[in-house]
Amino acid sequence: MSDNKNHYNNQFLGEPVKLNPSSQPVAAPLSSRKQATPLSMLLAMILGPLLGIFIGAYAVNGSLPFVSSSSQIVVNNSSDVNWVTAASSKALPSVVTLSVSSASGAGTGSGVVLTADGYILTNAHVVTLEGATSKVVIEVKTSADKIYRATVVGTDPTNDLAVVKAAGSGFTPAEFTDSSKVNVGAYAVAIGAPLGFDATVTAGVVSALHRTIQVASSAVPKSGSSLQLWNTGSSQAPVNLDVIQTDAAINPGNSGGALVNDRGQVMGINVAIATATAAATSSGQSGSIGVGFAIPSNTAKRVADQIIKTGKVSHGLLGAFVSDATNSSAAASFTIGAKIEKLTPGGPAAKAGLKVGDIITSCDSEGVDSASKLTAAIRSKAAFSKVTLEITRNGKKLSIQATLGDADATN
Repeated sequence: MSDNKNHYNNQFLGEPVKLNPSSQPVAAPLSSRKQATPLSMLLAMILGPLLGIFIGAYAVNGSLPFVSSSSQIVVNNSSDVNWVTAASSKALPSVVTLSVSSASGAGTGSGVVLTADGYILTNAHVVTLEGATSKVVIEVKTSADKIYRATVVGTDPTNDLAVVKAAGSGFTPAEFTDSSKVNVGAYAVAIGAPLGFDATVTAGVVSALHRTIQVASSAVPKSGSSLQLWNTGSSQAPVNLDVIQTDAAINPGNSGGALVNDRGQVMGINVAIATATAAATSSGQSGSIGVGFAIPSNTAKRVADQIIKTGKVSHGLLGAFVSDATNSSAAASFTIGAKIEKLTPGGPAAKAGLKVGDIITSCDSEGVDSASKLTAAIRSKAAFSKVTLEITRNGKKLSIQATLGDADATN
């Protein structure tokens, strides 16, 4: 993992995050994805130097969008079932398989049913073929083996979420739980279509909360712009996501599917996996090593509700450039967090009383140990949200209330 301590993370001022030229590429160039092949993305990860993260959306290619014909939880002995069987049986009818295709590629992902009339939540990278195009054909397959055409209602590349609308009715909406009350060690079941095998369930636990991962933006380039979005020299900034970590096996094809608790309630939307490799190509993806990530249900539900209501999503703006707070001296102890390097005049941070040199250590009781962590926390909130920031200023701890601005108003 590259050393980013001297590179600021822009808190959504409309400019790209500055990347170390020696950093790993965020994704393979699109020029290597000309045929309808499985699409894979190498993502920078803020967990360790030997791990890479892959968005796990695409498992099959060509004309075989749905591999498995078995789509129900099979119970051969009702007297010998466990919590995985119960949770899966409840949640499975609310998880669908998405087949997405365009003139240049195709892939398979998963989705979670929001409403009986066919609104479905998934990842933005699933419905844009990893940011390649907005001109896609989508088919939705339910656990009852019914297939419907669907269209994209809206996408939120910032949180890697999207909503599609299936042309049907009688769907089974998922039940969402409050992700702020999820505990480390809680039982977890991932449901989706890994490698195209729909209605697959895997079980594990919640391994960690509020991990921060960095992924390439799945935003489709505007007309006339280059398709080479994700080279390190690109102006397309990567996206920081605040995620739940789980050891429930997640593989390519699980993206957009549900991570549910032992009551079958959705606590996250599966989005990415870590693989034990430092590099990958578009020719394939490694499988699960027990480190998977899901977007918390509270963020996912907020984004979905806004997309359904308005077709777009608002994002919080702090109005400050921040860097990783580090100390190169031999001091016995020092504060770790996000250090304010520059403030936007009249911006939310300045109005709240934050100053250059302040080190933000917590946002709404969520620990902040890096600039990327703060970026993910702020951007996951709606515009004009009120947040409580714990800071260290000249060795003293302070608590500051701030009202966020609207990041999208500056773009």
